[in-house]
Amino acid sequence: MKNRNYKTILLDLDGTLLDFNTSERKALLKTFQKYGYTLTDEIRKIYDRINKDLWQQYELGKIDRDTVIYSRFGLLFDEIGIEGDGIAFENDYQEILGMQHDLLEDALEIVQSLYERYDLYIVTNGVTATQLRRLKESTLDRFMKQIFVSEATGFQKPMKEYFDYCFRRIGNIDKARTMIIGDSLTSDMKGGNNAGITTCWYNPEEKPNHLDIVIDYEIRQLKDLYLIL
Repeated sequence: MKNRNYKTILLDLDGTLLDFNTSERKALLKTFQKYGYTLTDEIRKIYDRINKDLWQQYELGKIDRDTVIYSRFGLLFDEIGIEGDGIAFENDYQEILGMQHDLLEDALEIVQSLYERYDLYIVTNGVTATQLRRLKESTLDRFMKQIFVSEATGFQKPMKEYFDYCFRRIGNIDKARTMIIGDSLTSDMKGGNNAGITTCWYNPEEKPNHLDIVIDYEIRQLKDLYLIL
């Protein structure tokens, strides 16, 4: 049943509107090529493991964003035996990543439709300059009232403080009429629980929810939002 009583929609970016896996793969390959390194499937798997672990620690508040960003390639190079400058590599990677803006299927259509009836905001963890550039080049930024990137807020999803920061800047927010839509259980859905708002889990791979996280709505494709909103 459709619920048109919502007013404010918080949208995650990567994995929800933009195909981060594709963008990341392109950026990694181009950066490795720039440095004359070979990016094999095995190296990609090692990077994925290191990167995922660091971001999980970040979401738990155990490390800060700079530690995630500026240690991951150094840790990768140590593990695979490359004597490279991980920080310089990261800076080039971020620049190249900012040029990638692969939209997920139906994402632009959905955002354009929601824009006509709701106040839309981006809530994303990541590097401010990179995320803003990707939003601009994908044209998604045109439909957003504000964009909240964790680096600029000083907090990150799923922290309650991150959402408090967003809500103060949105102003006069009615939590009962606010929904967050995202693909991550630990970041978006847990964040929604911490913030006291409705959650909508975009779960195209039909992953199980083994965590103590309340999911109000669950969708397999973005167009399923038409059944809710």
